[in-house]
Amino acid sequence: MPSGLIPADRQKRIYDLLREQGVVKVNEISKLLGVSELTIRRDLDVLEKKEILERTHGGAIYNQRMPVEPLYEQKHRLHKEEKKAIGRYAAELIEDGDTILINSGSTTLEVINNLRNKSVRIITSNLGAIYKSVESKFELIMLGGLFRSQSNSLVGEFAQILLKRVYGAKTIIGVDGFSIKYGLTTPVLEEAGIANKMIESTLGMVIVVADYSKLGVVSNFVSAPINKVNVLVTDDKIDDEYRNSLEEIGIRVVVASLNVAKATSRPSIKQ
Repeated sequence: MPSGLIPADRQKRIYDLLREQGVVKVNEISKLLGVSELTIRRDLDVLEKKEILERTHGGAIYNQRMPVEPLYEQKHRLHKEEKKAIGRYAAELIEDGDTILINSGSTTLEVINNLRNKSVRIITSNLGAIYKSVESKFELIMLGGLFRSQSNSLVGEFAQILLKRVYGAKTIIGVDGFSIKYGLTTPVLEEAGIANKMIESTLGMVIVVADYSKLGVVSNFVSAPINKVNVLVTDDKIDDEYRNSLEEIGIRVVVASLNVAKATSRPSIKQ
């Protein structure tokens, strides 16, 4: 691609690449468009101000939007292997005796499934936990509240009242959107409220579980800013530059291998 493109044309090409690939790297775009890396960084700054992308250590990630909540059954079918791997790894961060706060979602349900042989107390809004508790070692406390069939969860004032009376050793939060700039987001105000109260009621680690498709996604309501997150457990499709950017702001990243043999060992958390 010859150089000489005007800024608007370059930025349109970058935008198109972001939509196709999800992430771009400064050095690669610089070579592709035949301009300096400094020029590309300036273009990325312009696109970031338009809220099209989110800057990473060496490039950018596309800011996808999620204005409407997908059906629970739809979410449950997506990225199943990634969620199973994330569930195995996240469960290894939990120790016997912990009291764990866990919100709704298909990924958090995989974590609960992998806690069945641990002597822990789970306090959750995730109704799927009832079925996972059969013949399990954990103690289960369900939040009261309004039933949402869309997310198979319990939300509302009653649930939040109970959360004001407990403290968790750790919290495991599933998200619809995970963004360095915009934090943890969801399309539903009530779900954001539950996640927020769980994080406020946590004495120890806040662990976010999210497959690669949630990274860079932004939705309507903020559950928490990114600085409330201690650990992200995700799958091995995470972009290296995005991972570096997370680690630079103090978030430990656990990458869950889809290889079951590897996933059975305790995860190595990069400091």
